[in-house]
Amino acid sequence: MRSPNNTAHGTSEPAAVRWLLTAIALGFLTLFLFVPLAAVFSQAFEKGLSVYLTALREEDTLAAIKLTLLVAFIAVPLNLVFGVIASWGIAKFSFPGKGLLITLIDLPFSVSPVISGLIYVLIFGRQGWLGPFLEAHDIKIIFAAPGIILATVFVTFPFIARELIPLMESQGRDEEEAAMVLGATGLQTFFRVTLPNIKWGIIYGVILCNARAIGEFGAVSVVSGHIRGTTNTVPLQVEILYNEYNYTAAFAVASLLAFLALITLAVKTIAEWKVQQQLKAE
Repeated sequence: MRSPNNTAHGTSEPAAVRWLLTAIALGFLTLFLFVPLAAVFSQAFEKGLSVYLTALREEDTLAAIKLTLLVAFIAVPLNLVFGVIASWGIAKFSFPGKGLLITLIDLPFSVSPVISGLIYVLIFGRQGWLGPFLEAHDIKIIFAAPGIILATVFVTFPFIARELIPLMESQGRDEEEAAMVLGATGLQTFFRVTLPNIKWGIIYGVILCNARAIGEFGAVSVVSGHIRGTTNTVPLQVEILYNEYNYTAAFAVASLLAFLALITLAVKTIAEWKVQQQLKAE
């Protein structure tokens, strides 16, 4: 028979088992998350705040930060528009090719980022399919910002759509249909009914998309060419500094990504809680 103490905790496992599992989980998190995170910050500030700030003000590092922000500034809104439209169509309508669209949205999850970068090189590179045309018209995509943006858009476009599709499916179509019956147009229904209902899901998806866009390494590494001060993003700049044995500067730049991860985790937790509360209210 289940004891009252175990019933109160919602499990029939003995207290010793629960404590053991909790200790294993905390130990795993400490070893693979907290310790590396602490190491990044300790190495970044090892030589003092002045050295840390000097490393961040270095010309190539500032160029990498600016490029990273530019890429995220372009890629995230593009994915936001695509994600909202795709999820709205998938969740609210039936049409030929719906299953194929869902499969294509999941494609970046199953393809290595390095492979996606190589595909862009094959298409837009000097020896690629469109290479001669682009070179003849002095259009540079590979080893330039456009190629980095395209690669980033590809690896990040599932995040918003995949967050919104189950949320919109759980909400059903009753409110939209009621609005249409009352005379609302399609756009009015979307902006006044659908969009307010999914705002926290959008925020959650944008947070994940932005974090991946800023931290992407594999696909960007292939298409960037590693041109210092021109095509290096923050993750690539960290790699270069580390390979040059400039450990303090490498960890200082890496700490920016760590700060982003912590902020993302906090905002993600809030947005996730809001989404769960919204689903419970449905």
